[in-house]
Amino acid sequence: MSIEILGMIATTAGSESKKLDGPIVDPSYVREFSRAHEDAGFDRVLIGYSASSPDGFAVAAAALHSTERLKVLIAHRPGFVAPTLVARKLATLDHLSGGGRVAIHHISGGSDEDQRRDGDFSAKGDRYRRTGEFIDVLRRTLSSEEPFDYDGEFYRVEGGYSAVKPATDEGIPIFFGGLSEGAVEVGAAYADVYMLFGEPLDAVAERIQAVRAAAAAQGREVEFSLSTRPIIAATEDEAWAKAQRIYDETAALIAARETGNTLSFAPPKRTEPSSVSADLLQQHARAADVHDERLWLGITRLTGPSGNSTAPVGTPAQVAEALLKYYDLGVTHFLIRGFDPLGDVIDWGDELIPALRDGARLRDEARVQRVA
Repeated sequence: MSIEILGMIATTAGSESKKLDGPIVDPSYVREFSRAHEDAGFDRVLIGYSASSPDGFAVAAAALHSTERLKVLIAHRPGFVAPTLVARKLATLDHLSGGGRVAIHHISGGSDEDQRRDGDFSAKGDRYRRTGEFIDVLRRTLSSEEPFDYDGEFYRVEGGYSAVKPATDEGIPIFFGGLSEGAVEVGAAYADVYMLFGEPLDAVAERIQAVRAAAAAQGREVEFSLSTRPIIAATEDEAWAKAQRIYDETAALIAARETGNTLSFAPPKRTEPSSVSADLLQQHARAADVHDERLWLGITRLTGPSGNSTAPVGTPAQVAEALLKYYDLGVTHFLIRGFDPLGDVIDWGDELIPALRDGARLRDEARVQRVA
């Protein structure tokens, strides 16, 4: 096993607890944010996706150009760009950035409202099947040495071929996320890495078991990623006090949003059902604010079903150990992003990231000794 540590970059500063007050695209911030991740020891950064956000491929190119070794994970929604074209975009960027630094994360789309902003009125169940076909065509385009035909439910290609292939034997790693009906089947069949939210340990173990069983039925193995929002401080009491400050700041920004302050980071009020993954987090938040000793769901409960929001709280050593319990379950990719996005990245480079790597190494060594 090996561990990969991912962060997440944006084009402007802001979070649930910090007001957005700059330009939507700040080139100097993208450079600084990317370099901070590289300096802190991150392996890769995610560039998110929504129907109103800056283009992820352009942001990824800027991040790659600003750093020397940092890899990127470009979030992408199938259905708007042909998979053959996306394959060529990925392979080209892979060559231009030195090779082996580009990956893609497929999001089928949990919000009908956001899909429709880009003109997609498909049903959610259809979107997962479309994602499966998209990845299938993408892989063939990236690997086929001869022109190929494809005749599926959503995509039809005649003589598909790309002269540009990935720059390294690693290819373009394919990440995938989702827990709705049909998601596990697609992820197990096509993903290299299955992305999970930071649920309590028992729930994550259940998700891993289900995906592994589905993948094994197709003769495949899948790796797993976990997304959380660590809150660290020199002492445990200070860390929990910091969590309370973040809660209070977030609550204030939500109130400001409700009184017309459009610069607040609070998510828009939903008028539709949320994704299964987000709903599951809400169920955990309603059950208790804290799970597994230090997995805090205060922000999850406060902001509603808005995605990655659960936070392990404690000293760097305590948080590292809490995350490594997921490593014991089979998670090898950890996506961590902060409520103070840039400041947290810098802080994590001092102790948290080294502790994560050391802890994973020691576990690997102990595992080898047990086998021997």
